[in-house]
Amino acid sequence: MNKMMNLFRPKLIDTLKGYTPAQFYKDVVAGIIVGVVALPLAIAFAIASGVSPEKGIFTAIIAGVIISALGGSKVQIGGPTGAFIVVVYGIVQQFGVSGLVIATFIAGIILIIMGVAKLGNTIKYIPYPLVIGFTTGIAVIIFSSEVKDFLGLKMGNVPADFISKWIDYSRHLSSLNLYALFIGVFTLLVVLLWPRVTRKVPGSLIAIVISTLVARYFHLSVETIGSRFGVITATLPHPVMPDVSLETIRQLIRPAFTIALLCSIESLLSAVVADGMTGGNHRSNTELIAQGVANICSSVLGGIPATGAIARTATNIKNGGSTPVAGIIHAITLLLIMLFIGQWAALIPMATLAGILVVVAWNMSELGNFIDVFKGSKSDASVLLITFGLTILVDLTVAIEIGIIVAAFLFMRKMMQSSSVQHTILAPDQLSDDEFNQSVIPKGVDVFEINGPLFFGAAYKFKDTMKVLEKPARVLIIRMRNVPVIDATGIRVLRDVHQEIKKKGTKLILSEANSEQVTGALKKTRLLFQIGKGNVRDTFEKALKRADEVLSDTDPSKKSYAG
Repeated sequence: MNKMMNLFRPKLIDTLKGYTPAQFYKDVVAGIIVGVVALPLAIAFAIASGVSPEKGIFTAIIAGVIISALGGSKVQIGGPTGAFIVVVYGIVQQFGVSGLVIATFIAGIILIIMGVAKLGNTIKYIPYPLVIGFTTGIAVIIFSSEVKDFLGLKMGNVPADFISKWIDYSRHLSSLNLYALFIGVFTLLVVLLWPRVTRKVPGSLIAIVISTLVARYFHLSVETIGSRFGVITATLPHPVMPDVSLETIRQLIRPAFTIALLCSIESLLSAVVADGMTGGNHRSNTELIAQGVANICSSVLGGIPATGAIARTATNIKNGGSTPVAGIIHAITLLLIMLFIGQWAALIPMATLAGILVVVAWNMSELGNFIDVFKGSKSDASVLLITFGLTILVDLTVAIEIGIIVAAFLFMRKMMQSSSVQHTILAPDQLSDDEFNQSVIPKGVDVFEINGPLFFGAAYKFKDTMKVLEKPARVLIIRMRNVPVIDATGIRVLRDVHQEIKKKGTKLILSEANSEQVTGALKKTRLLFQIGKGNVRDTFEKALKRADEVLSDTDPSKKSYAG
């Protein structure tokens, strides 16, 4: 039971102890403000993802409550985010809304498994160039997807392919709607400049209210949510369990994994940002489990993928939110808005939502960070450009997979370059105090030193170095004081070297293999037994003594080290 509580312990349990009316008041105010901020974003993200607008609101309500109630962060705000637009749109286009439900459901299960497996702390090791690459790529795709509505172009469905999309835009540019362009530009200016007036009320909401009233009062000929999607449902849907088969899982497991990975990265990044703003400390594995439950429930109740939202979380903190109660209030606020005034959302011009999403895309692009990584090392720039290019031109799932593989290979290359093998010939003044200052390597003894991890990338470098010896010595000492880890390939190469030199009558001595991981690997693979426990010494001094013993045993006249 205690182990389970350590793995999954929502922050709500801790924060309710000693909870005061003053805290409740601040949480209510913050929750209402965040709820108002979340409304236009939830609608915009849903439409950009290729689903009806109410699905975005459903997601913000359902996931918002669950992530706050079960999550590992005090101030995390959950809901739909721009990062999912690309992958969700692709799933909907290929598999329909039912496919999206199944993919989100599977992603929720994957997230729970990740949390139970305690992978929360591992997510932060995703390479930064990879994250910036696909994030900037998503931003470019979001922007390009909104050109049609921003300009009010009269055309059919926007092609999913990036290049085809822009070719289609160029063909329909003559159908530009000046009213839509005016509303889009107006929205951009309001969203960007309104924070100079006040941050209490979001600029996106002001833009929606004014542009909707203007379009309605002056009867502007622009497309609205209602003209495209009809009436917005003002009630929560009934639960619908997805019809899952093995074939469906096979088709959707890759996009589901992408959803889970994006969710884990963004939610934990948001939690880290929140910790920095509040001085708190989130529970990453609890957060992953909560995200998984939220996505399962969201899919069953007609929503789309959800995660922790950095901008909304920051808004919550800045307005006084200090406990998960604020996140729950944010969800309740959205529910009340949907029930009582949700029907009026059908009047919102599509150009207004396009303007809001253009700002979202700009904020997501992280152009400054993109340029910094690009100017950095060639390997980081390669991962960045490959991930960025594949995200735009191929597919986000492929971009993440290839990006991780390339990053892994480049990392292995760096590790291999950092590993070295030296044929050591020590003079007396080169030995440290604890290695017998007055000692020299006896004749008939060769010393090789391995520096760096002895993994599959560097193991064969060591084996090739050994081949340069024309005539093997009677004793071979391999120093491993700078080997922190060894993998199966490293063990195999050591075993091959031992067997080869043994046939030639050479004794192998391992010196200073003191790393806990290295020692454990030698024992588990029984290489320690094969070499002989007496031939594995924890200091170079003892290794030299052992070499002298071997020389003395084989030929007393060759004894040259008086220990």
